[in-house]
Amino acid sequence: MKKYILGVICCSSLLAFPAISQQDEFSFDAEQYREDVRVLASDKFGGRAPLSEGEALTLDYLVNSFKKIGLDPGYKGSYLQAVPLAEISADQSMKLTIDGMSFSNGDQFTARTQRIIDQVELKDSELVFVGYGINAPEFGWNDYQGVDVKGKTVIVLVNDPGFATQNVDLFKGNAMTYYGRWTYKYEEAARQGAASVFIVHETDPAGYGWGVVQNSNTGSKFTLIDDNNNLGQVGVMGWVQHDVAKDIFAKADLNYEDLKLAASKSDFKAIDLKMKANLVLKNSIVKAESYNVVAKLSGSNKSNKSDETLVMHAHWDHLGTKLDAAGKKQIFNGAVDNASGVAGVLALAKAFKAKADKAPFKRDILFTSFTAEETGLIGAQHFALNPPVPTKDIVAFLNIDGMNVNDGVDYILGYGQGVSELESYLKDASTGLKRHVKADPRPQNGLMYRSDHFALAQQGVPGLLFMSLGDTDPDYIAHKYHKGQDDYDSTWSLGGVRQDLQLIGDILSRLANNEDWPRWLEDSDFKARRSEDGH
Repeated sequence: MKKYILGVICCSSLLAFPAISQQDEFSFDAEQYREDVRVLASDKFGGRAPLSEGEALTLDYLVNSFKKIGLDPGYKGSYLQAVPLAEISADQSMKLTIDGMSFSNGDQFTARTQRIIDQVELKDSELVFVGYGINAPEFGWNDYQGVDVKGKTVIVLVNDPGFATQNVDLFKGNAMTYYGRWTYKYEEAARQGAASVFIVHETDPAGYGWGVVQNSNTGSKFTLIDDNNNLGQVGVMGWVQHDVAKDIFAKADLNYEDLKLAASKSDFKAIDLKMKANLVLKNSIVKAESYNVVAKLSGSNKSNKSDETLVMHAHWDHLGTKLDAAGKKQIFNGAVDNASGVAGVLALAKAFKAKADKAPFKRDILFTSFTAEETGLIGAQHFALNPPVPTKDIVAFLNIDGMNVNDGVDYILGYGQGVSELESYLKDASTGLKRHVKADPRPQNGLMYRSDHFALAQQGVPGLLFMSLGDTDPDYIAHKYHKGQDDYDSTWSLGGVRQDLQLIGDILSRLANNEDWPRWLEDSDFKARRSEDGH
């Protein structure tokens, strides 16, 4: 089971920018950084959706930027790695009906599929409530025990029983485990043979409001394509509003809150709701190639191990352009999430190339930007399974997913205590910059499973996530995250960006010049996979 990966939310920067002993002060071109974010988050780029005109503009911009910096192609002689995708666009006029009740798409539920077929239909599909939909032997938990859900529709709760009870001895208490993520819910339901899954949305355990679910799951969605057109996955991947779930349970003469409480106990048994669901997904399918961007700064390889590699990363995609309920075009420019991160990677690439021209680093560094993170880490998954060097030779993966574009603070938020030796790198770099590591105040949000580093962790590569999506802008999560308001703002101070890039650069520089292989500390599938690779 995938338990934990070290992650960091960077809410950064000091008003005065101190030098640190490990390396020279980071050379930061604020105007170039502003220009990179402004262009990538402009309406012209249309929200940078995969397989759109905005993708072509983004790829050209990034490739030309890396060429100008002087980096080499990083994937088999090219700056681009092809990622085979299917774009699936479901007819948004769909209706979900359950025993005479009818629910509207977007406002009350969302539904999509990753199966590469023209139509997915639920016809009188039996409804079963399976609590949290978790099968976790190491926690002595199996919500599917004693129930056959093959061909049926399951309703599950978001997050896990540890968060629901706040019991530190149950799962990981308030901190979300991978069992709490929506991705796991769909994966486990598929393993159990379910035809469809509907996750009950509640803001606190999900970590975001319904608007994020709506914007992330309606319209066109993307998926990798397996050898069986993804027919092994659940047919319908859905969400329902909290109030909708209560109505469904009431129709079955059951109380939602009572069953939610029962589901937080290990002796919970799945409940046949004795109701049937009907839904038709009519799909338009386009198969095409999207692209990851990979640029390389070659090291001197003084260790005589030529494939030792570090990866510095930020995903380039966002949600694209959609029509709102009134039929008006809305562009999701994703300035903070994640044009700010991509601009940060470009700034680091420029600074490290200048340093390498004077004294090459020992290890190779890949500067990357992947596609389709917002649809489920798709570009990262493809890279992890088809890397330019074996994952056993990738020392660490540093990932920026939203930077602090405002003034700085004297701390950095960290989570995942005792998980990876990369924690010591974070602590040392923070101390050198007169900052301190502060415990993540929102471990229930499960950020460690929600960005591209997780796909590499599943292959055993330890990582750090640098993210700032609201700690210095309390309005961001409520009104900008995955919404049309995430736009470039010329009044950003960029103090946090400057500070965070110094910190990230310090960690990257140390790893690039030593022979250390940071280890996983906590027992997990990640640690086991890394051990198989001899590290």
